[in-house]
Amino acid sequence: MKVFVVIPTYNECDNIIRIIPEVLAQDPRISILVVDDNSPDGTGDVVEKMAESDSRIFLLRRTGKLGLGSAYREGFRIALQEGASFIVEMDADFSHDPKSLPSLLKQAESFDLVIGSRYKTGVSVVNWPIRRLLLSYCATIYTRMITGLNVSDCTSGFKCFRREVLESINLDKVCSDGYSFQIEMNFLCMEKGFHIGEVPIIFIDRHAGTSKMSKKIVREAVVMVWKLRIGSLLRRLFRPGVARDKRNLGTVL
Repeated sequence: MKVFVVIPTYNECDNIIRIIPEVLAQDPRISILVVDDNSPDGTGDVVEKMAESDSRIFLLRRTGKLGLGSAYREGFRIALQEGASFIVEMDADFSHDPKSLPSLLKQAESFDLVIGSRYKTGVSVVNWPIRRLLLSYCATIYTRMITGLNVSDCTSGFKCFRREVLESINLDKVCSDGYSFQIEMNFLCMEKGFHIGEVPIIFIDRHAGTSKMSKKIVREAVVMVWKLRIGSLLRRLFRPGVARDKRNLGTVL
């Protein structure tokens, strides 16, 4: 069984050199694919050097800063081509603790998508400004109300997909970014009847570098949830025979 951890990067040189060994140490089945958006700080060069001495490290260099969503889409395709059974997405900045990977992989044996949740057992976020925390928490409440997603952390970027999930989704039609990408992927999994589980994680604000959050990403997420909801209603209206066959959105402690 192959596990691919897809990590998008832009100017994450200081973090990537430390997080790669920690991720690989969690399980001998894990390989890492770094999708670098032509980082000016030389992140891609650092990863390329590390890959020369470790066959479990892969690098995809892109021509510029093309966005988080497109980075994951390209990374997912490569992971599937390499025969991955499980595909994990996570950040490069240590906000997602590599030591949580075994918990995600364990629960992925029972669920199609496992989300590392910051809000499953209360609020498990360290070092975030209160404004950022409220934005994230309210985004989940807003998303749940409009889309019907029954998960405690709709915008988490730490998750594990079974390959069957990604194979069933037309990635070319997933065009959102940032928060919106996470919401859209969760929603598509729900619509297709896949089982979604959650494991609690402790989210720690980045060790180094600067946040990629922007007002544009927030605005996109606000609009995206309505697009998903309206699109779902239209599909039901014009294709009433197509129903979700397994809407079992259980959660795991």
